Amino acid sequence: MENNNLNNVFEETIHLDAKTFAAALTIGLGALGPAIAIGWMAGKALEAIGRNPESASKVQSSMILAIAFAEAIAVYALVVALIIMFV
Repeated sequence: MENNNLNNVFEETIHLDAKTFAAALTIGLGALGPAIAIGWMAGKALEAIGRNPESASKVQSSMILAIAFAEAIAVYALVVALIIMFV
């Protein structure tokens, strides 16, 4: 009887570890894309401002809006990771 209980505990532990790994992988990969995109957008915006300083305000507002959209993807990944962990 005790061996059966140990097997159940072991199976639950593996299940929790798999969920934790899946959630970590989800948020890790889900944040990688937006991080690369935000760095690329900021770099291109600085290049544009360097070439044409008069357009700094238009470029900056467009860049901030694009960064917000990219960051939303990371938030979606966080939501999926939380769903994996707690459901």
